[in-house]
Amino acid sequence: MKRLLIPLVSAGLSAAVLAAPATAQPHWASDPLTPKPADAYGAAYFWLDANGAALRKATQYTLDTKAAPKLVSTGSKSAPSGKPGMTGPTTNTKATTSKNVNLPKTIGKVFFLDEKGRYRWCSATAIQSRNRNLVATAGHCVFEHGKDDVFDKWVFVPGYYQGKAPWGVYVGAYAYTAYDLDTYDDYDGDFAFVAVHNGFALAPEREVSRKEFDAWLGDKWVKAREISPQEYIKCKLNFGECWTQGHGAPSLVGPDHPDAVVERVEVSKAVYDRARVGKGQGYKFGTPVTEQVTAREYAAYKGPGTKGKDKLGNYTITHYYTQKWVKPDSGRKYYRAQWIVGIAKDLGALGDVVGGQGVAWNQPLGQQVTAFGYPSAPHPDGDKPFTGVTPKWCAGKTYTKSVQVNTFKVETHQMLKCTMTGGADGGPWLLKYNNSKRTGYVNGVTSVFADNDGNGRIDHISSAIFDGEVADVYNKAQYKDTGAIVTPKGELLQ
Repeated sequence: MKRLLIPLVSAGLSAAVLAAPATAQPHWASDPLTPKPADAYGAAYFWLDANGAALRKATQYTLDTKAAPKLVSTGSKSAPSGKPGMTGPTTNTKATTSKNVNLPKTIGKVFFLDEKGRYRWCSATAIQSRNRNLVATAGHCVFEHGKDDVFDKWVFVPGYYQGKAPWGVYVGAYAYTAYDLDTYDDYDGDFAFVAVHNGFALAPEREVSRKEFDAWLGDKWVKAREISPQEYIKCKLNFGECWTQGHGAPSLVGPDHPDAVVERVEVSKAVYDRARVGKGQGYKFGTPVTEQVTAREYAAYKGPGTKGKDKLGNYTITHYYTQKWVKPDSGRKYYRAQWIVGIAKDLGALGDVVGGQGVAWNQPLGQQVTAFGYPSAPHPDGDKPFTGVTPKWCAGKTYTKSVQVNTFKVETHQMLKCTMTGGADGGPWLLKYNNSKRTGYVNGVTSVFADNDGNGRIDHISSAIFDGEVADVYNKAQYKDTGAIVTPKGELLQ
């Protein structure tokens, strides 16, 4: 995939964002995730369908390593050079008083399909930005390391809990990271900022007319509702929407017989195409009906209809029917077609819904931070104290000296004593965390987990040092504009 590599142009940046020194020559890499509304709609629906079944199926994504590495001090304080800077947080959470650590509303999970198609997740947080649409996470939770590509169906779910998305799903549109991570797999730049579309949720379905159903640009399907014989008589005026179903071999009659009722018989497209239009034995019964189905229904279907995928990536089956006119029998049931559309709801920009943490760079090491994440992986000794269902935290001062990890080409990471395990990847390190307001300044994201004393337990985590180059990438990402993927009616934007 061809990259967009552009040096930072500091002119025109907002006063709230401090640019890197004019002498710096930073570079970044950017990649589209799912910028088109149709693709974004499909990605959101993929994770929300069947009451969040795909969300519950996902497992934590961790870096491939046979053993937890040891973080080795470089012997240098490695204070970031350049002028310190930060952007202030925004919040939609009321201030509270608590002796415990209050969990930020901004944190959540990012979900994606890895290179083998497995359902995966990492930790992340919403951050402040010009367009209120940015997510911060680890670079390895967005970019396939060593493959010069990004993961598929990438979404952010703030406040995720047991398959639920209380504040909606935010589909990734564009991702930004360090050039060296993207190109050389250098984990000194293991961070990413992702511009996301507006939030997306599924509202209750609605029954519509056949005309509205055919014109609907979002998800839609057909249900068969059983009705009474009296309702069937009234419904006969809407030929092609009502039918009967019985058992055995009832007597065939003509459509004008006073007792005649019509069955619909599913046939192949070829048979349907040859059938005549009108009322009569073997004539076409209505127009073909295309319904969206689950992957399991798609695989199990053995009927004469045609299978395929629509432009949203949904599995579909198109059914073709002909008429069979019979005398009603005692065991006959009556049905009416219900044309159902799925309503999608636009929730607005991420920052307007959950707020955003501030971002800080070129800060000295050795400061108090609070790290959040959804740990789930077992410790190296096999013990599994975390479930990944709810976010956890650890707090302390980062080490005053930077560390290196040869396994992941790390020369200068910051280190924090912490027992969170894999799954917390990408979780924010918040400087100056205000427990009442639940806000702080992202000054790192969890990258590597280490067992420094060799006892089979994770005891330290590390993060890229947020320096001037991180600020450059952030400044570039925060100007990327995104928006809604569905109309106020709930249809797909074209």
